[in-house]
Amino acid sequence: MLHQVFIPIHRAGWPFVAGFFAASVILGFLWSPLFWIGLVATAWCVYFFRDPPRVVPSRNGLVVSPADGRISFIGPALAPPELGLGEEPLTRVSVFLNIFDVHVNRIPVDGWVSVLHYEAGTFVNAALDKASEDNERQSIRLDTPAGVSFGLVQIAGLIARRIVCNLNLEDQVRAGQRFGLIRFGSRVDLYLPAGLAPLVVVGQRAIAGETVIADLLSEEEPRHGESI
Repeated sequence: MLHQVFIPIHRAGWPFVAGFFAASVILGFLWSPLFWIGLVATAWCVYFFRDPPRVVPSRNGLVVSPADGRISFIGPALAPPELGLGEEPLTRVSVFLNIFDVHVNRIPVDGWVSVLHYEAGTFVNAALDKASEDNERQSIRLDTPAGVSFGLVQIAGLIARRIVCNLNLEDQVRAGQRFGLIRFGSRVDLYLPAGLAPLVVVGQRAIAGETVIADLLSEEEPRHGESI
C-alpha cells in the first residue's frame, strides 16, 4: 500500500522540490495565502518528478517504449546525421510527453551505447515535426547483439529547458533501464531499423518500459488503429 501511495521521486527533481518548498516558506512570511499556493506548486513538482517502477517484458527482440506519453507520429523520416544510421528514411516513432506524464526515460532495447551527441537548438512546441531538427536534442545510438541499430533522441519542448542523460559511450544497457529525463514537456523519437514494423498506432498511449513498440523476431505487418 505504501509503495502505491508514496511513489519515488527521480533524484534530478529533489533540488526543484526543495526550491519550491523554500520559496513557499519565504512567500508565506510576506503573505500567508502565498504559502498555500506555493505548497500546491511544490506538490505538483513532486508529481512531475515521480519515478514509478515498471514491469518490463523480458523476451529477446522486444522493443519497449522509451517514454510515457501519446504516440504522435509514425512514419518515414531521416535520422539525425550524427547517429550514422544512413541517408535513407527510417520508421520514426515519436512519443509526445505533456506536463502530466512521467518524464523519466527508459532504454528501449538491450544493447550498448555507440554514439552520444548533444545538439543545442531552439524550444518550439515538441509536438511539431520540425522540433526533430530545430530543437535542443540529445541523440543516442544503440547497437544490439542482433547486429541492428536504433536511434533514440530526447527533444526539449516549448517549456522543457533541460535534457538529462546519464549514459556514457560503450555503456551496456538493458530494455527498460532508466537513463534520463526531460523537464517540463518534451518528445522522444525512436528510429527503428529498416524493415521493422511498429506494433503501435498514432494516438495510442505508451508507458515507458512496458508498451511494446516493435518486435525484432516478428514478421507482423504494421498495425492500424481506430477510435471507438
